[in-house]
Amino acid sequence: MGLGSQAQAASYGTPTLSLSAEYLSGAVGASGDPAVAVTVAQSGADAGALTVTVTKSSSTAVATTSDVTVTGTGGARRLAVAARGQGYTDLTVKVTGVDGRTATRTLHYAASAAVQQSADSRYFTGSSDASAAVDVGGGYAVVADDESNTLRLYDRSTSGAPVKTWDFSSKIGVSKEIDIEGAARVGDTVYWTGSLGNNKDGVYKSDRNTVFTTKVTGSGAATTLSYGGSYAKLRDDVVAWDKANGNRYGFAAGTADGQIPKQIDGFNVEGLEFAPGSTTTAYLGFRAPLAPAVPGGKALLVPVTNIDKVVSAGATATFGTPVELDLGGLSVRDIRKNAANQYLIVAGSWAADDNSDPYALYSWDGNPAHAPVKRADLPTSDPGGWESVVDVPDLNTPGARAQLITDDGSADLYGDGTEAKDLDHPEWKKSRATWFTVTH
Repeated sequence: MGLGSQAQAASYGTPTLSLSAEYLSGAVGASGDPAVAVTVAQSGADAGALTVTVTKSSSTAVATTSDVTVTGTGGARRLAVAARGQGYTDLTVKVTGVDGRTATRTLHYAASAAVQQSADSRYFTGSSDASAAVDVGGGYAVVADDESNTLRLYDRSTSGAPVKTWDFSSKIGVSKEIDIEGAARVGDTVYWTGSLGNNKDGVYKSDRNTVFTTKVTGSGAATTLSYGGSYAKLRDDVVAWDKANGNRYGFAAGTADGQIPKQIDGFNVEGLEFAPGSTTTAYLGFRAPLAPAVPGGKALLVPVTNIDKVVSAGATATFGTPVELDLGGLSVRDIRKNAANQYLIVAGSWAADDNSDPYALYSWDGNPAHAPVKRADLPTSDPGGWESVVDVPDLNTPGARAQLITDDGSADLYGDGTEAKDLDHPEWKKSRATWFTVTH
């Protein structure tokens, strides 16, 4: 009997357990938080007979073992965590084989605090500095980051990591961040622009003076991007244009050595979108300066009338009549339109603030003579600053919703004093995407 039992035990291998990610981020009260795929096996045994449990949490204030759910059958399981508090915990995941032998792995979990409209919020992980986004159909969007040149494809309906990533730095010929802040799509071409401004210390960095294009092939999860072209002198062109027109907006002073870009009289581009009905004229939306550069000044759009030739052929940029919009003393943080030339503008402070200054969402009909209409004051009590609007619904449809994305780079997401951009693991870095109702 003893020998037979030993022979039977020897016929099973040591159980194995692997996690699709060792680091995971969630949020208190969140909907659609990302999960981890758990793969288990034991030679000589049916994987369906193995059990997977979480046996320990290093911080039960963040999540207890009972806050973890394991689902699935066979060798493929799914582990999800419902956070109960902000912070970090290490979760011990254990597989038990049919003969009682076990194997364990540690899942390093981080939970951010609850936010307003949590049911309408999702978290795009892998980066915390979302700065521009374009819709690519099928419920997916490509999102840019102002701390790197990586473009990331996300499922807009779920939290989690990007489906695909692209970095065209080598083809563009840049080695540092472009500081991508604006994007606009026309047909299968997406235009991406750097901020064109100095860095936060007032130093000129040539890579930020970049506009480039990508070509979109496919849609949804099957989206592919390929490199189009780039231009590295748009800042020079717009400064020269302003000089030739009497320094109306002070661009030369705003780009001078030592000039901080996020000042009321600074120079910083954060929005890009095409003019009504045009495929060749695109608005540069300025975070700074205001027009005039005094409290209560208007937000500034400068039309680049040949942006197609600028990027495809290196033509010197030409400019149209600037548009000044009353956004209640706020400036452009993003601008997006739909096929019917209905615009949404994310308005925020010109200052290098946290998220405590006001943010608002305005609609505009694209007519320079018509004033924008405030649709909503955006919440400011949660981490992150509102930076992007993915696409614009039909603003004549009751209950229409738009998805806005925050830049959480300077946010202390997990209550330990670490800015999100400085976190050690990309899985813990994230930006928040929230759906807002924009029509009544």
